[in-house]
Amino acid sequence: MKRAIKGIGITLLVLLLLLAAGVLALQRWIGSDDFRHRIELQTSTALGVAVTLGGLDVALWPLPAVAVDRIALQTQPTLTVERVDVRPAWADLLQGRVAPATLVVRRAVLPQPGIDALLAAMQKAKPKEQQPGDVPWQLLPQRTVLDGLTWVDAKGAAITVQADVHLSPDVWPQQLEVQIVQGRLQGSKLTLQREAQAHAWGVALQVAGGSIKGRLELQVPKEPGAEFAVKGQLQTHEVEVSRLTAPEPTQKSQAAQPLSGRLDANTSLNARTRKPGALLEVLQTQSSFTVRQAVVHGIDLARAVKTVGMSRGGETPLDTLAGQVRTQGRAIELSKLVASSGVLSATGEVVVSPSQALSGRVSVELGGAVGVPLVLGGTVSDPQVTLTRGAMIGAAIGTVLMPGVGTGAGASLGDKASEGLKKLFGK
Repeated sequence: MKRAIKGIGITLLVLLLLLAAGVLALQRWIGSDDFRHRIELQTSTALGVAVTLGGLDVALWPLPAVAVDRIALQTQPTLTVERVDVRPAWADLLQGRVAPATLVVRRAVLPQPGIDALLAAMQKAKPKEQQPGDVPWQLLPQRTVLDGLTWVDAKGAAITVQADVHLSPDVWPQQLEVQIVQGRLQGSKLTLQREAQAHAWGVALQVAGGSIKGRLELQVPKEPGAEFAVKGQLQTHEVEVSRLTAPEPTQKSQAAQPLSGRLDANTSLNARTRKPGALLEVLQTQSSFTVRQAVVHGIDLARAVKTVGMSRGGETPLDTLAGQVRTQGRAIELSKLVASSGVLSATGEVVVSPSQALSGRVSVELGGAVGVPLVLGGTVSDPQVTLTRGAMIGAAIGTVLMPGVGTGAGASLGDKASEGLKKLFGK
């Protein structure tokens, strides 16, 4: 018995020594300049842009993995990653299949212009015989960890995130957690949790002092190349509007926003497309909303009515602000807009173009007086309010006939007369 135990011990020791020798040999081979240059060349050819690697290594701690350091993709600007660890699925590896269990990406910096350049280069470098739907699903990691990934938009604003994504055996996301640790919406946290094996996910987002919760559902196309559809329902509660829209997480940036207040909303969304990359361009949403303790910054509606002219600057505090919002891509349309504060009340329709230009009409009443029709223009950051052309004529006549009292009524009648002339002459 002692001899058998001794033999087993010697055998295990020999196996450990062989394994250690194999790992050392693998480390030296993978860490050699020749192997690194070969990987750089193959990766550069596949991506269509020059790639440089600082080093490759076989790491044994805390878990066995292949590590790549200081990756740089020579786009304009450069895309960089400090370190990537790939941990294999050992059960698949023993059966001769390459299947990464975990992918860890540490401290990546990805400027959007560089991403656009990479995508364009990959499109040119893609083999002609490769079909658009060919995706090596087996190479997707079961888990992906993003440790300090920084995305920089076209204007230079940066957002740094931490993320952890788990895939189901059918490669659809099972669970996703993303947290913004620096930049716009800092402190926000998004969680997606799949519902059993359905193509549906529960959504929980903590953002701007409030929450957005709901459900998203994906309708998968039955044939390759066919449209897929996304639909969902979301409930927004106690979200501070100025924090949501501010480009920077500072009080100064929040104070410069056109609207502040606590937002509650119910939103339905849907989209249909054949190209996942075009999802945001075809996405349509419809919401009913209420903003409590709202303040409209940049416009003093009361002063605009009293002066019957252009309004620049100032602010309008509101007890109630409610309405409906419809979006399509980057365009926004506000309808059934109702606002009130003391003796002031307003109704109107507003459109925000993809370029952030404002257009629309607002009717404002002060102390029960006849509504004065105002035209909204300018941009979201610099809104402007003027009377319509017909209203200006009516206001002038009203002021002459009944100074002070007749201004508002004249403006309203003048606007209606102007609309009547348009209909009469087809203009």
